[in-house]
Amino acid sequence: MQTKQVLTLDEVKKIAAGAETEAKLHKWNVTIAIVDDGGNLLWLQRMDGAAPISSHIAPAKAKTAALGRRESKVYEDIINNGRYSFMMAPTLEGMLEGGVPIMVNDQCVGAVGVSGVKSNEDVQIAKAGITALGL
Repeated sequence: MQTKQVLTLDEVKKIAAGAETEAKLHKWNVTIAIVDDGGNLLWLQRMDGAAPISSHIAPAKAKTAALGRRESKVYEDIINNGRYSFMMAPTLEGMLEGGVPIMVNDQCVGAVGVSGVKSNEDVQIAKAGITALGL
């Protein structure tokens, strides 16, 4: 039997705080979503001024990154390179840059999805959150 690592609530709070700090540093109003390895929502935080739609997009990006075990940008690139049929992939709704998996010892334990600013800035915020774990 294998051992599976999981995110604790304290770790989720550290990720959220790190992501929020990065967003505030740049005065970016975003929504931050954190999911477990199955894409189940553990944390949702919509900062003041963030667009309401971002509260739907951020969790979708996070879920896509967790289930795929890779950044959600991979799927956006697949579609942008002409493989439009990939838009019909089941359960993947957030195929936009901004979802980043949380990897521990080559095992995905969850993901962070951010929405509200430019896609590369969303990724910057998500990675700052993951970095706050000190892995």
